[in-house]
Amino acid sequence: MLAFRVGVIPLACVFLLSIATAQAQQPAPAQPTPPAALATGAPQLTVVVVDVQKLLQESKAAKMVRQQIEAKRAEYAKEISHQEDELRKERDALQRQQPALSQEALNTKGREFQQKVNDLDRTVQAKRQALEKSNADALQKIQESMVKIITAIAKDRKANLVLQRSELVLFDQQFDITDQVLQKLDEELPTLNVSFVEPQPVAPTPAAEAPAKPPKKK
Repeated sequence: MLAFRVGVIPLACVFLLSIATAQAQQPAPAQPTPPAALATGAPQLTVVVVDVQKLLQESKAAKMVRQQIEAKRAEYAKEISHQEDELRKERDALQRQQPALSQEALNTKGREFQQKVNDLDRTVQAKRQALEKSNADALQKIQESMVKIITAIAKDRKANLVLQRSELVLFDQQFDITDQVLQKLDEELPTLNVSFVEPQPVAPTPAAEAPAKPPKKK
């Protein structure tokens, strides 16, 4: 009921900007310039590759975030299941009372019951959105650490372009710095506590009033 999927924010643009800024501040040692580069004036391209999905699956911080999110999801699911049980009991009781109720009383109780169902639907949506926001905020913290580490490693390698593994079909493994980033990430961010966002309270739906009866003619 509370399942969701949070996308990973693309990092390539951030990597490029960070690396370009860092390398602009410290000139690289002179290297032989290929003839093509001399002719066109284009900078030499040095690439590194990172598997972001692997980092978000296997890093210690990411695993800890998943455990906390799943625990909170189970807590919410238990609360909602209890509320659903209460509504089922109320529905069954209303059905048993139906023969003894006037049409007006039955309509009133029916509207009140439907309002409770609608309120539960909004509560479920609020909890889902809160869980998604909490997860996204935690992943953002991991990604911020990843960017700093990747930028530093790319600078050491004199790289001016960082690509995500998911964007590539075939590449030389010597360009892959994922394991190096993972080791550094686990050292710098071994744990991460999720700051859970509180679901926004659902305002009760005002009961619908029955239409006023026209005054009797004298």
